[in-house]
Amino acid sequence: MAANDELLVTLDHVSKSFTGGGGGPLLVLDDISLQLAAGEIVALLGRSGSGKSTLLRTIAGLIAPTSGSVCYRGTELNGANPGTAMVFQTFALMPWMTVQDNVELGLAARGVAPAERRTQATDAIDLIGLDGFESAYPKELSGGMRQRVGFARALVLEPDLLLMDEPFSALDVLTAENLRTELMSLWTGEHFPTRAICLVTHNIEEAVLLADRVIVLGANPGRIRAELPIDLERPRDRRAAGFEALVDKLYELLTGGEPGVTAPEPAEATPTNRPLPRATVGGLAGLVEIVYARGGRADLRDVAFDLSFAIDDLLPLVDAAELLGFVTVSGGNIELTPVGREFTTADIQASKQIFARQARERAPLVRAICKALAASADGDLRASFFLDLLQRSFGPDHAQQQLNTAIGWGRYGELFHYDAATDLITADADAGVFAGAP
Repeated sequence: MAANDELLVTLDHVSKSFTGGGGGPLLVLDDISLQLAAGEIVALLGRSGSGKSTLLRTIAGLIAPTSGSVCYRGTELNGANPGTAMVFQTFALMPWMTVQDNVELGLAARGVAPAERRTQATDAIDLIGLDGFESAYPKELSGGMRQRVGFARALVLEPDLLLMDEPFSALDVLTAENLRTELMSLWTGEHFPTRAICLVTHNIEEAVLLADRVIVLGANPGRIRAELPIDLERPRDRRAAGFEALVDKLYELLTGGEPGVTAPEPAEATPTNRPLPRATVGGLAGLVEIVYARGGRADLRDVAFDLSFAIDDLLPLVDAAELLGFVTVSGGNIELTPVGREFTTADIQASKQIFARQARERAPLVRAICKALAASADGDLRASFFLDLLQRSFGPDHAQQQLNTAIGWGRYGELFHYDAATDLITADADAGVFAGAP
């Protein structure tokens, strides 16, 4: 909780389910309790599948919880939250409207008179540093300038709570850093027209730079794993020992297992309780090679920094390499296993054989496909058969992503083939799959 005790938004045991592809409920948020107070910036940090954006839209009143309640200043929401405004990752500007007209949109929806809303919009445009561009259209602006319009459009409403959904992730590194710095300058000034900020991010350093509190979300379904206060004075120095310690702590939280939850061993897991990460063979092999080049052990934060990746970009590759038994992960460090060293130093054919063995033994969906093909009458099955099964437990996009990953891994390991024209997955005659190999 922030120093200011004035509560703006309270979430009480909020859960949210959507209808899955198989018609059953798909749990996205699980038992979220959270308070947002005036005078604080709160970052929602988590990997893909943690429901960060769904949670933000629930706070905004754009999505109703399946159970639990969301209250604004003590009153339970039954529609859009009147005390919030949102800044989106994709700018969401009306391309046929000028900067001035885009910024006035929310005011017009509130019924503010034309003269008054023009004055207020001009003030917001000036505040965000876009004066002189009032008559420009979005196509004339750079990405950073478009996002400034998004900020002005939200701030002109003078919301109690400004909601930001990865507002800097679509920008280049330098532009994003400049906007973060300017946002903090406005926040610490006397005339910032909002009382609190809640932002979604998958960038650990961004969370530590901006937030007073970081809420770490676990994935599938999204639930609060940890809350970390950021007791650093602003402006914050990335090189300071305290800053680096907090970054390392958050890396450890994001790469560690769920508290109190023991993940099933890959050889015993099912496609439902150990889904495949979104990782190509080339991507995970590249990660293994990088760790090998660093002596077989590396700090994940250093790897992400050197590759200019956010943690959310890197973790699926880490998860895939760990699932296949090529690396182990502990405390934010990644280390090669003997199998991983063998995989990355072998010639291409031997490397493919190692990959095939590890995928068939340790990747649950690949193993399930191999077993199903072995049990089929002629060694082939439609991919839609597996997609239908996956959609009973996962959303359509996640189910399709997992099937695509499994097909890519199976093709590379020459365990099975896939014909997109016929939608058939066929066992490789030389891989032993159809002969009933495990």
